[in-house]
Amino acid sequence: MGFEVVRIVITGNEGRRTLQVMADRRDGSQISVEDCSDISKALSAIFDVEDPISGTYDLEVSSAGIDRPLTRPKDFSTYAGFVAKIETKAPVNGRKRFRGLLTGITTGGNVTIRMDDADFVVAVNNISTAKLVLTDELIAATAGRGAANNA
Repeated sequence: MGFEVVRIVITGNEGRRTLQVMADRRDGSQISVEDCSDISKALSAIFDVEDPISGTYDLEVSSAGIDRPLTRPKDFSTYAGFVAKIETKAPVNGRKRFRGLLTGITTGGNVTIRMDDADFVVAVNNISTAKLVLTDELIAATAGRGAANNA
């Protein structure tokens, strides 16, 4: 369909669960409400047949947004040069929270982030959450990426 999965998360409890699917367009343009609706319809048809999740849940399909989560190794190189927040599972140099300029990912799979004039290296598998921070620079960089013309 021309989309990539950014993140899939199940939230809530047995009484009220939500399956959140976050997607991006493969071409890098912003995802539209119509795109989310199309993805939702396609997934619903598949899930009705395959039934991959037991019990009831609500399906929510959304864009990753401007201050998006960073979930894939390529996200850390794509968004290098922007401010990010990273939380780790285990401490790195005595800390578990980092907020600074994302400088990329190494060939060995380590994320690099600059804070307070120091570079920190975090293994991808040690990251519990990572997301971009909404800044004027991020807004300006994404402003030109309008939704693709579906006509």
